[in-house]
Amino acid sequence: MRNPVLIDAPSDLGLRPPAEGAVPGCYKTPGVLRDLGILNRLGAADGGVVTPGRYVGTWQPGDGVRNAAALAAYTRALADRVASVRASGGFPVVLGGDCSISLGAMPALRRAGRYGIAYLDGHDDFRHLGIADHVGAAAGEDLAITTGRGASDLADIDGLRPYVRDEDVLDPAYVSAVDSPDPGGLDPDTLVPVLRELLSRPGAAGFELTVFDPDPDPDGRQAALVADVLERTLR
Repeated sequence: MRNPVLIDAPSDLGLRPPAEGAVPGCYKTPGVLRDLGILNRLGAADGGVVTPGRYVGTWQPGDGVRNAAALAAYTRALADRVASVRASGGFPVVLGGDCSISLGAMPALRRAGRYGIAYLDGHDDFRHLGIADHVGAAAGEDLAITTGRGASDLADIDGLRPYVRDEDVLDPAYVSAVDSPDPGGLDPDTLVPVLRELLSRPGAAGFELTVFDPDPDPDGRQAALVADVLERTLR
């Protein structure tokens, strides 16, 4: 792996609340992985933390994308950090946070040229007004937004309409501590070679991990497995 630089993106802005008055736990993932020594295990440099704005859980149909203004601001801030790491010769490894952090790569890479997306997920994350009655949480819409299908305040940031992995790609038998666990996912020994092959390609521009939630993992076993998958993939 070429000069990995860890960037913490502890944002829940793209998720609906897991219960009334509650905040999703995905923002805790970067801290949990750092406690497991992921920085040293990857031999990575520290790219710091991009801190999100306030999470607001209230929403109703007609409100547009939940936390849209905060998401747009966060996308710009994360894009600037990703671009800075790449400009200094680093390979950004972004630890989320929910799936909406993928929007941060959109303007950073679009400014640099044409890039594709290798998107491994247990869901399509492609909801948009062309196929749905309303939009809501960006974590269920992020792939649509990153490909230009969505409200301009997120899909056309800075005039850059259009321009990389969720933990729920793993089967819940291995990792169920995610926002929306569904059966039929991959096992770690299948996932790691797929990721390594993608990252070995000359055009690989970065890597991100999203939507693991430490709250349903009180003994930390699933977090340890996630850290192991990261190490096997990126070392």
